[in-house]
Amino acid sequence: MKLSNIFRQEKDIAFEEIPIRDNFYQTSSFFPMPVTLISTLTDDGLTNLGSYSLCFPHIISGNHSMILISRGSSNTAQNILKRKVAAINFIPDRKKYMKNCVELGYPGDTTEEKMKKSIFNLVPSMREGNEKYPMIVSEAIQVFECRWDDSFNYKINESEYHFVLRIEKIVMQTYWKDALETGVEFPPLPVDYGFREGIHFWFSKFSAPYAVDVPSDRQVEASHIQFQANRIDPSIQWELEACEKLKKVPKIFLNKVLKGIVQEANNQKVTIITPAFLDSIKN
Repeated sequence: MKLSNIFRQEKDIAFEEIPIRDNFYQTSSFFPMPVTLISTLTDDGLTNLGSYSLCFPHIISGNHSMILISRGSSNTAQNILKRKVAAINFIPDRKKYMKNCVELGYPGDTTEEKMKKSIFNLVPSMREGNEKYPMIVSEAIQVFECRWDDSFNYKINESEYHFVLRIEKIVMQTYWKDALETGVEFPPLPVDYGFREGIHFWFSKFSAPYAVDVPSDRQVEASHIQFQANRIDPSIQWELEACEKLKKVPKIFLNKVLKGIVQEANNQKVTIITPAFLDSIKN
């Protein structure tokens, strides 16, 4: 379809109702999803890889977690039920990886059969301690190492399980960690549009994101500064009143100023940044 047909004149736009069917995200809509490989542990201590797209942020402050929707009979679901640990591997956008993900996501194979087909390399978990954890994918751009929180009802019905996975550690390739800090480059993460036509899984190739600036006449709100500041070091939290003192810092310098304050708080073993603390280091 030509772009000219997509971006029609407003007067030509019309909507029609679509029946809401099971698996509505792919049968009744176009819904972009991530592409992840979930690594879990088998009874024999082997790492199993399963490909999943229904994996999204669930709790974004405090008990940080992801929600994973899985078939109850899958190797992944059964391994999580037994051992409670998993890792979410975000792999880069390469066609050979997507083809292998489709193969790894096909039901019925044992872990031994599935892993013989895998083209991905595994390295040890970055978590510490004597507990055994699933290995992680070395090709991954980033990995969320998680533990299942079974306090939430996970069994929706006999075939659909929803796992709340608490994030215990996030690891990222060094190159992309640096890009995360600067915010000027984004990794090539693929987008999945699901299973269609009965024969194809559809993926969208990565393209560079573009930036839209906040209106220049809007003063930086203290709540925005607090949100940005609390992300620098989760062990150090900022009072809103302290953030009020930084509203006049030019936006281009704000992140550097925040990091400097957090560093001084670490040096002084301060965990809550108050207006008094800012006054003390200013003087």
